[in-house]
Amino acid sequence: MADEKKKEKKLNKENEPIQESTTESGENAGAESETVTIPLKDYAAQLEELDDMRQKVDEFSDGWQRERAEFANYRKRVDRDREMERQNSKIDVIKKYLAVNDDFERALKNIPQESVQAAWLEGLKLIEQKLKNLLDGEGIAPIPAENKAFDPVLHEAISHEENPDFESGQIIEVVQKGYTIGDRVIRPALVRVAK
Repeated sequence: MADEKKKEKKLNKENEPIQESTTESGENAGAESETVTIPLKDYAAQLEELDDMRQKVDEFSDGWQRERAEFANYRKRVDRDREMERQNSKIDVIKKYLAVNDDFERALKNIPQESVQAAWLEGLKLIEQKLKNLLDGEGIAPIPAENKAFDPVLHEAISHEENPDFESGQIIEVVQKGYTIGDRVIRPALVRVAK
């Protein structure tokens, strides 16, 4: 009964008996490794098949790497488009605030002399300053234009006039301020330019 338990313990994972060696320990010591010979024709066919497999592996690897690169480029393009769309939405809202800012600037430039000491005027100046701080916080910067050379990227000429006090191509007057966000022009400055 003890022998049966020992045999059961010697079963492997597939429940097949493991063969026990019945030979003495010195019997297998002199055994040599076997060599197999195959015909040269079969060997050449196997080498050719191996080369074909290597070519297929290279093709699949190249294709996979190309697809991976295309997907990475696609993701970058989508992220860039998303960021551009977000920035365009932001700019559309900011343009509305710029119109309000222009109105404040015009109103404060044209204050009647008798209202200069009025308390409500201080309130308007505080509101204008708050609006400018909000625009500064969003990275909005005015385009320098006064007495500068005309730049069609930053400025929009509404007139070209003869003026002896200014050189040709120099800005005479800024009619409406222009603004940028980073390197991007939100609104070009409307200017009068000397001929």
